[in-house]
Formats: sequence, C-alpha cells, structure tokens
Amino acid sequence: MKNLKFIIIGFLFGITMYMTEALSWFRIFEMFKFQAFHMYGIIGTGVVLGLIITWLFKSGKIKDMDGNQVKINDKAKTWPRYIIGGIIFGLGWGLSGLCPGMVFILIGTGNIVFVIFLVALLIGTFLYGALRTKIPH
Repeated sequence: MKNLKFIIIGFLFGITMYMTEALSWFRIFEMFKFQAFHMYGIIGTGVVLGLIITWLFKSGKIKDMDGNQVKINDKAKTWPRYIIGGIIFGLGWGLSGLCPGMVFILIGTGNIVFVIFLVALLIGTFLYGALRTKIPH
C-alpha cells in the first residue's frame, strides 16, 4: 500500500497533538489570553519546521515522492486578503476554542460533538469556493 506511510504519519501526528494537549480548549483559551507559552511553543515549532522544509524544497535539496522538483509559486503581495482571512480564521478559532486542524483528532478520540464543527468547516470552505470570484482578493 503506497500511502500507508502517510496514514502512519497522520496517526503519529494525531497522537502527538493529543499528548501535547494542543487540542485542549483550556490550552487554546490560555493562549488567547496570553497566560501561557505552551501553544506558542507548539505553533512556533511548526512555523520554524515549515520554513526549513519550504527552504529545502525551494533549494532543491528535497524532492517529491517521484523525484521531481517541487515548484512553489510566489504569493500575491496583496496584504488585505491575508489580514481579513487571518481575522476570520482567528475569530472562528477563538469562538469555537478549536484549531480547525484538530477536528479530526477530536472526532477520533470519541468527541462526536465536533462533527458539527467539521460540517461548519466544510460549509465555510464551500461558501468560499462559491464566492471566491465575487470577493476582492
């Protein structure tokens, strides 16, 4: 099975996020109130690793699974889209007390109530896709 390694990595990532309490409402609440460094350390580690891996891809030191060079297109320099998107993302995160990336882990731990959150995420993604050509970028 070609994709088994990705499934294993996903499980390990989920276990790591669970064990580090990255999906804990209390930890997220602490972060937004600037009361603890815990979540900032986790997010900062992710940002630093993302920068390093992106640099490795851009420099050609690592390639995709088929051995091809990965081309990363430059982002548009229109900053309002990132500010507005970041505010919407942050408000959703703050109001729900849940990082969208953790919804699958929470559902996997038996917290079925987060299926509602997953449905809301999917509706929001669908709405963006439907309205994308009509909103300024």
